[in-house]
Amino acid sequence: MKKSFTLLELVFVVVVIGVLSAIIIPSTRSDNLREAAIQVVSHIRYTQHLAMIDDKLDTSDSNWYKKRWTIRFKQDLVFAGSYIPNGTYPNEWAYTVYNDVSKDGNPNPGEMAKNPLNQRQYLSGGYNNTLHIKDSQSMKELRLGSTYGVESVVFSDGCRSNVLYLYFDNLGRPFNSMNTSNPYETASAGWHKLLTSDCKITLNSNEGSVSIIVEPETGYTYISG
Repeated sequence: MKKSFTLLELVFVVVVIGVLSAIIIPSTRSDNLREAAIQVVSHIRYTQHLAMIDDKLDTSDSNWYKKRWTIRFKQDLVFAGSYIPNGTYPNEWAYTVYNDVSKDGNPNPGEMAKNPLNQRQYLSGGYNNTLHIKDSQSMKELRLGSTYGVESVVFSDGCRSNVLYLYFDNLGRPFNSMNTSNPYETASAGWHKLLTSDCKITLNSNEGSVSIIVEPETGYTYISG
């Protein structure tokens, strides 16, 4: 005898599918922010790796420490139309991995890390109109605003709120902000340098927020919660 679903059973299946969809779809939408956090954690770790294998110590240069490998976040990127087809990226959050060889305080194309998966690209989403390169040479994934919906990046706790970068020494130790005369100065009130407590980096969007923790000394980086 052939068996078939009753109308009641079909209704039950439809209801179950509806409930599962209501649970799964919102969590899928919120994955954008977590994906952004996972990517940022990976690139912080990569910056630390570059610093450890590319020791910038140079006894002949009193400012050698300014060339350490850095990951820097920036908002309101502006690109000259001749370089970026779409002109400008207002209110765009992005970040760049670089070592400031020129010691001018900004990442320039020749100082930026290359994408390990594509050597024709820089590990940069752009930097305040100083990234004079074609769009194909930058990475849209590093433009956190347009790619992941990130509306703000906030540094807090062990990091200064108005200094949106971290750099590492050859031992992999994280620093936040740079002294102009002392490469190993530790944190002092209101002026944090070598981290002495956890630095929190929070990515915010209209879907919520995700926090990234960078520990002092080891530079161990992870997503909180």
